[in-house]
Amino acid sequence: MQPYKRKNIGTILLDRGYLKSDQIQIVVVKQDTTRQRFGEIAIHEGFITEENLALALAEQFNVEYVDLHNFKMDTELLNQLPPDAIYRFHFVPLEIDSSTIVVAVADPTDVVNLDELELQLGRQVRIRVATDSAIAATTKAGEGTRRVLREVSEDFMLQLVKETDRGEEVLSVESLADDTSPIIKLINTTILDALGRRASDIHIETSLDGVDIKYRIDGVLYKANDTIDQHFQAPIISRLKVMSELDISERRIPQDGRFKIRFGEKSIDFRVSIMPSSLGEDAVIRILDKESIASDLHGLTLENLGISDREIKRLRKKIREPYGMVLVTGPTGSGKTTTLYAALSEIHTGEDKIITIEDPVEYMLRGVLQIPVNEKKGLTFARGLRSILRHDPDKIMVGEIRDSETAQIAVQSALTGHLVFTTVHANNVFDVIGRFIHMGIDPYNFVSCLNCVLAQRLVRKVCVACRKPVTYTDEELVEGGVDPERFRGTTLYEADGCDECHGTGYRGRVAIVELLELTDQIRDLIIAKVPSTQLKKAARDAGVLFLRDSAEEKLEAGITTLKEINRVTFVE
Repeated sequence: MQPYKRKNIGTILLDRGYLKSDQIQIVVVKQDTTRQRFGEIAIHEGFITEENLALALAEQFNVEYVDLHNFKMDTELLNQLPPDAIYRFHFVPLEIDSSTIVVAVADPTDVVNLDELELQLGRQVRIRVATDSAIAATTKAGEGTRRVLREVSEDFMLQLVKETDRGEEVLSVESLADDTSPIIKLINTTILDALGRRASDIHIETSLDGVDIKYRIDGVLYKANDTIDQHFQAPIISRLKVMSELDISERRIPQDGRFKIRFGEKSIDFRVSIMPSSLGEDAVIRILDKESIASDLHGLTLENLGISDREIKRLRKKIREPYGMVLVTGPTGSGKTTTLYAALSEIHTGEDKIITIEDPVEYMLRGVLQIPVNEKKGLTFARGLRSILRHDPDKIMVGEIRDSETAQIAVQSALTGHLVFTTVHANNVFDVIGRFIHMGIDPYNFVSCLNCVLAQRLVRKVCVACRKPVTYTDEELVEGGVDPERFRGTTLYEADGCDECHGTGYRGRVAIVELLELTDQIRDLIIAKVPSTQLKKAARDAGVLFLRDSAEEKLEAGITTLKEINRVTFVE
């Protein structure tokens, strides 16, 4: 009897019509020069999809393929497994009995991992095949997995990274004895949970009832878990101070620090602000995940930010000017830096020298020299910008203009043939002008160098998985600040919340903008110091669409809700 010979993966992909013969040859050649496997290379080259590979692997190993797209993990089933199992072995449990467990895995060839899983669970493992990204998404979603996550000791996932003066990364790995500390466990699982829920900040607040942990998700605060007993407050803050290399003994003045954590193969920066209060100390941790910006947007382009086509055309014209200043304004967390990154990505051809100075560098741009501000070592925005000008740049990005010295140098740079991109905190395009004049900048020089001002906000997108049409009366629309006639016959939406959006009713955000191009008429009015009402009228006549108009466009398109646009913008 002849032994059974399993078909190779390339043959199966060819038979199924997913791959062509010439593509197989390309993959085989690349296999010789890299250590990657056949399927990984084929996906990386864009020849096949993850689903194509999963279906082929299922055929190769004669097992069933499982589509996990709308799959919800059973909480009772999860309770029968060790808390860390699904994260450590990267699988989704499907069925379980006293002797057998059926699991979905991405790699049925990983025999060592599957054997170890059988040993740990004490059951025979029967496999199904699913895509790697579907397994990752399923293990992140759902309240059940978040509850399990809070029980997991994450020393195998999170490593605190310290940087020495020589730039070396020294891993500060907690010992197993220390890792059993409930405080270390709480901080680690809170950070991991926040990353999984796309939070931008973690707030640790002390009240008379105890300690509350909240996440800022899509610009709004949500309570992460039940209130913690107040006697844990001091150890939690002390742990954060140790991580951030701050003074543990000082509890009466604000302190700012930062730390870095290695999570899997990527490093994530965190900025910490400790603030004294009448009940002790509160903390806010800002998460600076460089990779999440682009992954959330599926690529860093102006279209993916959600800016309307009309405004993109006008903005593209201004960012391609040979010199001058492009200014983006808005409050903290309104996506200003991301918009500038998208603009730089579009104009970067390799022919120009582009240099940025940022605090901190939030996203790595290929082929761009990016300098992080280091105030401890004396590298401020102003000092860094002076040095940049001696480095023969064509285009410069200044992360933020905070003081008159930086403003003066930026304006001079724009007047002397450089294209300067920068951000400043102001409420709208007209407040920016007053802000610069208040910094002591000559109005004539400022308006001469200014190409455009872009004011920006982010509105939350209604969750497409649980949204439902809603009908408002004319009175409710008028009370909400919109014209009933404009929305007559338009479907508006609201959402109750589901697992996809973690019960919030919103998932992701989209940019709304107002773009003021500096025409000769607008420049003359600014220099003449006319009242802002006259300036606004001239801007509207010149075709400027204000933030409120932009928000109403998103409402009309069914992207957001009436409640959300009123949260973010003023009724004019």
